[in-house]
Amino acid sequence: MRLPLLRLLFVFAILFSGVRAASAIEVKISSQALERTLRAQLFNGPQGRYYIRGDANSACYVYAESPHVTFVQDRVVVRVHARSKIGTAVHGVCIGVSLTTDTDVSLVPDAEEESIGFRDARIEQLSESKELNFILAPFMSHKLPAQMKVNAAVLMRQLLSRSTETTGYTLSLDSLKLHSLLVEGGSLVMDADANLKVD
Repeated sequence: MRLPLLRLLFVFAILFSGVRAASAIEVKISSQALERTLRAQLFNGPQGRYYIRGDANSACYVYAESPHVTFVQDRVVVRVHARSKIGTAVHGVCIGVSLTTDTDVSLVPDAEEESIGFRDARIEQLSESKELNFILAPFMSHKLPAQMKVNAAVLMRQLLSRSTETTGYTLSLDSLKLHSLLVEGGSLVMDADANLKVD
């Protein structure tokens, strides 16, 4: 009984020593994973909304909801549904216009040390209302890309923190250095150097 266990440990030792020496890894990230991150970091208000103006109790407001992430050519495209009541609040009622639109922004993924970031925000589609666009444009081109940024090392360490329970081995990430992020088909591909430790 002990002999197979020793063989298994020997195989793991060889396998992980090879991983440590090679240190280069490739991680594929789905559009659904980016979408979940965006929902958790930005669209985490009441009913999954992010209020750009006002709040859930305001007579006049602008909010975005229902983010959807896709990949198109070399860019990440984020579509949000925007609803607004723009005007003047009088006795708790918004005197003005109600507008609803879908708006898109596309971004280029960018490797930043340990983080997945985004640059070159380009608004692909806005509403036909200049007033609503004046409010939506800064959100789509600045706020949304900033909130999509993810520290990949922190996420990997969180995943590895339960390795002892699931595998019997304590796996830890000593360092991570991202080299590139590219959209390839249906995935965001991350090339990085990583040092893992097995106890």
